[in-house]
Amino acid sequence: MRLFAILLLCLNSAHAKAPNVLVIMADDMGYSDLGCYGGEIATPHLDGLARNGLRFTQFYNTARCWTTRAAMLTGYYAQQVRRDSSGSVRKGNRPSWARLLPAMLKPAGYRSYHSGKWHVDGMPMANGFDRSYYINNHGFFRLKFHFLDDQRQPATPISPDFYATDAIADHAITVLKEHQQEHASKPFFHFLAFTAPHFPLHALPKDIERYRARYRQGWEKIRTDRWERQKKLGLVHGPLPAVEPKVGPPYHFPDAYKILGSGEVRYPDPWKQLTEEQQIFQADKMAVHAAMVDSMDRAIGRVLDQLRAMKAFDDTLILFMSDNGASAEVMVRGDGHDPKEPLGSAFTYLCLGAGWSTASNTPFRMHKTWVHEGGACTPLVAHWPKGIAARGELRQTQGHVIDVVPTVLELAGLPKAYPGPKAPAGPGRSLVPVFAKDAALKRDTLWWAHEGNRAVRVKDWKLVSAKGQPWELFDLSKDRAEARNLAARFPAKVKELERVWQTQADQFARDAAGKPQK
Repeated sequence: MRLFAILLLCLNSAHAKAPNVLVIMADDMGYSDLGCYGGEIATPHLDGLARNGLRFTQFYNTARCWTTRAAMLTGYYAQQVRRDSSGSVRKGNRPSWARLLPAMLKPAGYRSYHSGKWHVDGMPMANGFDRSYYINNHGFFRLKFHFLDDQRQPATPISPDFYATDAIADHAITVLKEHQQEHASKPFFHFLAFTAPHFPLHALPKDIERYRARYRQGWEKIRTDRWERQKKLGLVHGPLPAVEPKVGPPYHFPDAYKILGSGEVRYPDPWKQLTEEQQIFQADKMAVHAAMVDSMDRAIGRVLDQLRAMKAFDDTLILFMSDNGASAEVMVRGDGHDPKEPLGSAFTYLCLGAGWSTASNTPFRMHKTWVHEGGACTPLVAHWPKGIAARGELRQTQGHVIDVVPTVLELAGLPKAYPGPKAPAGPGRSLVPVFAKDAALKRDTLWWAHEGNRAVRVKDWKLVSAKGQPWELFDLSKDRAEARNLAARFPAKVKELERVWQTQADQFARDAAGKPQK
């Protein structure tokens, strides 16, 4: 009898093993770039995860690279942990209570791995990761600035045989093989952070060529086609907003246009008004962007194959998202731009720009850095065969990257680890109930602030303002893409939500300063 009880306990313990978690983050990818979100880019591996899992239609980031990473890994808004400025809060290092998720997972026996972009204060292994390959996105055919297990590595030479997206996937596969060989009894958390499709737009020639002709039809046609597919997929509702003709890059670098030449444009001008040179230049830029997304999907496919090979695929929660919307920026940095070189090659420096960013963010308005939906709404694909019964379903539930920490901790059996000792109340909510059914999470608000852009969402009401501009008010239950501003019609609601935004801002400033909640 005693032996039976021991065997039963062992079986129950094995059954209760916490799942593995793989969080995949793209960099500057638009809401509609994936095929499963209405795009024309070939993304069969991510589409497959969506077909056999969930797609969230109203999931949010913070509209910028480093703020999203801080929020995703701590479970707090970036301002609460001093990773972005707002009011009296100044960007700096996190307070001591703002631990990263790997440190929180240690008591549950997790091994934690990081591959790719970092952009968090401190170093990965110093913050709880067991293995790390940390690179900066200054180019895709060479690495000037990269670290292996927190140790700086020599710069790599420019080579047609090296591509950063593949290197990131290679590292992920290496550490997963190591995990299987040396730590198979332990669950893992892996943060797979691609630098694609962030500028500079770099891709292999054969990948670019597959897309070169497609984008000659122009950004209006691509946007309309994506919109039609999104409606058929049930992803969106309400009207498609008009293109904002005088919304261009958030920062203006006039010298960049001189370097890039007369093919570059600042605004999303009507395609037929562009010169032939501009049309070719712009279409080729989007071909490179598409090739970068395509190659990222293939790299993800190789990582998924490794999970299958180690028989971990079915019990790994995979979450795919983007750190912000597509970018309207235009600049030249790094190794500069040689107009004589083929676009997308190592010695060119291209950015997507406002015309294609508008199409990539279909159906939403604005771009990276703005906190309108185009800047702050991300696709979220969730896949976990052993834990998510639904196949190919949509979730309209409002979620945010702050929800990743409480979700993973609940699955790890550590819900009380969030918010943690001496930490303010955590704003994140576990998504675990949403995996089973499309139900609203219990929270009062979602909140944004970045470089003067502000927003707050309470249920279906969203109040949003671009820097220096008046508040706009939208009912997202009827107008998902912020096409109809209701601020003049409902001034009392504007005032009410403005007070909510300010109350949250004040509280987050107190949190950042280490003062107790009121």
